[in-house]
Amino acid sequence: METKHNQLIFHSMASRWNTLAIDIDITRSLGFDGLETSGTKIAAFLEAGFSQVDLRERLADLFLPGIGFLIDVERQGEHRRDMLREAEELCQLAVVAGARGIEAITGPLDLRAFEPEAANCYPQLYRGLIGMTEAEQTALTAGNLAAVADIAADHGLIVYLEALSWTPLNSMDAQLRIIDGCRRDNVRLVIDFWHAYTAGDTPDRIARLDKNLIYGVHLCDSLPYAGGIPNESILRDVPTGSGALDLKSWVDAVKATGYEGWWSCELFCKRQHQDNSYAVAQDLKILMERLILDRRNQFPDDE
Repeated sequence: METKHNQLIFHSMASRWNTLAIDIDITRSLGFDGLETSGTKIAAFLEAGFSQVDLRERLADLFLPGIGFLIDVERQGEHRRDMLREAEELCQLAVVAGARGIEAITGPLDLRAFEPEAANCYPQLYRGLIGMTEAEQTALTAGNLAAVADIAADHGLIVYLEALSWTPLNSMDAQLRIIDGCRRDNVRLVIDFWHAYTAGDTPDRIARLDKNLIYGVHLCDSLPYAGGIPNESILRDVPTGSGALDLKSWVDAVKATGYEGWWSCELFCKRQHQDNSYAVAQDLKILMERLILDRRNQFPDDE
């Protein structure tokens, strides 16, 4: 199972409000190859009174490529110390769960930070590295990512970077510069179609990536994006396969690199989050099989 090419992974965001136990059951009962979950769901399971042994028994033989997520990886000063503590805690949860890595994302998350008078209007709001030069942002982010990678290496884990599309250093090229500056062997990229699309990257750019830098893929969709600061809660509120992205071209671009790793069905559609999660997951799996495994012959109505 773990060495299978093009593994189809269930993402916990596809059943956002469910428990870890339900996510595990969805993954197993529908035949996904593994589960990408969050430190939050794992911690909630343990805090409810389940033991680490209970957790490992529930996850026995289930492939977990990684867990999310470490936010605002570029934090400085006292915030940097908090970030490194959170990285250690997330790594510990990953080890307990038997996951192979942790996801690190850039910030700031709050879109208000990008308003022209944000520093004056919201003096307590985290603004990250906004206002610094790109070279400074890159150097500071790379330095932090290296520190996180060292913590992860002590636990035998990979760190996979995802730059949020509304934050600085959001393009593939910018992320590659961060990784190059980081200089750690256990750091990779996760390709998220929505973040790539709204950051201005294209399938052609994805196709030119080094496959060895790609740790995983978040297969997802978007409503049409006309520019400006992308609002995730609005633009991602769409069922995968019903949005503006030509998903086949994005999948083919990743495959053009020679990549044959895992693909995870991240989802932010509010309606589907309130629907039958098993049915939603089944539809996602069928879509992934068509796009990634090319199982078109199972769907004669589409011929």
